[in-house]
Amino acid sequence: GSAANDPAATARFLGIMQQEATRMNALLNDLLSLSRVEAQERLRPRDRINLADVIAESIALLDPLAKEANATVQLDGPMENTFVIADAAQISQVMINLLENGLKYGGREILVQVKRLEDDPVLRSGVVRVTIKDNGCGIDPLHIPRLTERFYRVDDHRSRDKGGTGLGLAIVKHIIGRHRGRLKISSELGKGSSFSFLLPRVDE
Repeated sequence: GSAANDPAATARFLGIMQQEATRMNALLNDLLSLSRVEAQERLRPRDRINLADVIAESIALLDPLAKEANATVQLDGPMENTFVIADAAQISQVMINLLENGLKYGGREILVQVKRLEDDPVLRSGVVRVTIKDNGCGIDPLHIPRLTERFYRVDDHRSRDKGGTGLGLAIVKHIIGRHRGRLKISSELGKGSSFSFLLPRVDE
């Protein structure tokens, strides 16, 4: 309408359109990812990979986002003999989703810990545990049981501002389920959050 001849209004409306188009594109990509993961959920991965290599590559991919957020991502753990049977692309997606959450909502310091455990009582095998810790504002424990539900957001307005779709943790949950692993989430208001996943280990 009349805004067509108003450069300031035109610029503002175009900015809103771009923001909404970007958000819609992210939502569609996450819906497609979730659909693919669900379609493969009964198919066990077959590739033997060194989990630490995938983690290091994922951290490197998000280095620009970390710099933009003025944050640091530190990797702590063995870089060898962390072999698992896994889909490398899906595990990379898990890492990127969890790291993005930490960088967008967590704080200025993200710690990624990799640890070999000799026995897990639930999985009944040796495992590799990966933990992503942040020093952000934390999450009310009331929300934790629902964080992996589709479209569930602790703060809907803040999530939209950050570009969140509400599907990232649902995708993580299904990928870890496909790998016969476990996902654990813990948090405390004012003290940050911790997201851990455990995958059965393959010894050399």
